[in-house]
Amino acid sequence: MTRGIRNNNPLNIRRGTSQWVGRREKVTDKEFEEFTSMAFGYRAAWKLMETYRLRLRQEGKSYTLENILHRWAPPEDGNDTRSYLRTVIRLLDYKVGGKQPLPSPRTKEGHRVFARILMAMTCVECGIRPDEVDRESIERGWELG
Repeated sequence: MTRGIRNNNPLNIRRGTSQWVGRREKVTDKEFEEFTSMAFGYRAAWKLMETYRLRLRQEGKSYTLENILHRWAPPEDGNDTRSYLRTVIRLLDYKVGGKQPLPSPRTKEGHRVFARILMAMTCVECGIRPDEVDRESIERGWELG
């Protein structure tokens, strides 16, 4: 079982100062958040996607998959961000380019786009196939938000 699955944190959100709803009371992982269910892990991911939208706008940058993933898995932290981006684009069920502006996750269209993006990011983060992703928890995470 991968760390992201074990921690109910499918996007491997690092521990920080955020007081996430659904965070386990007793945590053992010193680097990554742990949630009580996969749905709460996805809730945090949905929230972060909206936070990234706001921050990118404040910085005068477009809300694109490329900019999101450069923030999520920055190359300066040793990540192969280009490979991450190529893999996510390949896994998406419909055409979303890395430089194409994305809708807000709060809109109906944005919800549909980001449910697929979260699925693809889960595959990269947890090393699993798309058919192994708990899509119901992605939706439940949205509802919990």
